[in-house]
Amino acid sequence: MQAPRAMSDYDQIAYVSGKTRLFGIVGHPIEQVRSPEMITAEMTSRGHDAVLVPMHVLPEDFDTVVPALLRMRNLGGLVFTIPFKARACAFAGELGAQARAIGVINALARGADGGWRGDIFDGIGCVEAFRRRGIPLAGRRALLIGAGGAGSAIAAAVASEGPASLAVHDVDAARAQALVDKVARATPGARIAVGKPTLEGIDVLLNATPVGMLDDPRLPLAVESIPPGVVVFDAIVKPERTPLLALAQRCGCTIVQGREMMRGQIARMVDFFYG
Repeated sequence: MQAPRAMSDYDQIAYVSGKTRLFGIVGHPIEQVRSPEMITAEMTSRGHDAVLVPMHVLPEDFDTVVPALLRMRNLGGLVFTIPFKARACAFAGELGAQARAIGVINALARGADGGWRGDIFDGIGCVEAFRRRGIPLAGRRALLIGAGGAGSAIAAAVASEGPASLAVHDVDAARAQALVDKVARATPGARIAVGKPTLEGIDVLLNATPVGMLDDPRLPLAVESIPPGVVVFDAIVKPERTPLLALAQRCGCTIVQGREMMRGQIARMVDFFYG
């Protein structure tokens, strides 16, 4: 047996200590997320002694685990991913304007008074990714697949950009209609409606479903090709080249990746965490 090492022999690391402020991302599954490395890097670059870690929580444990986490005194905030963005609203004492409009959040931040504020940044990140690439959404005909947490935020943000039309499709037709109604109330004049999963007459295709995540080989809609003039966005961050984006590239389409959306929202999310 190897002799125990003396305390003075142990290596030290510079990026975490007893003073480090903790943040977490809660989801099921969790191995696909990029937030731990990207948000930690952003916080560190600003001089914050902080780290964001992945937290794998089962849906049946969510309502027990999250309240316990929020009692940790050195917890600065939580990020929520699939499938918890709607359920997480219950833990926010205050909601941002977009979160109030669509009923989902993807971040909780501890305020100066110790209370928890919630808001949603997926839509902001998606629109920012298009803006950084110089791809306009105004006047374009868009199809959004998925009306869950990420889809709700993306629908609200894209609708505010003034597209010629925004069609929303979800396997749950009632959920798609509910999202359309919420966005229409929040953005008067928005040309948004429930639509069919077809690329006919579409300029921009947005996937906000988990179909194609990790090792899932499926496509979010039944097509064998995509017209080369269509811009294709996928909110999935792992893999970066999803089956949908791979097909789009083969067809000569312009693609926007999920990591670009993630980069678009990171700065705003860190601002939110630190007030």
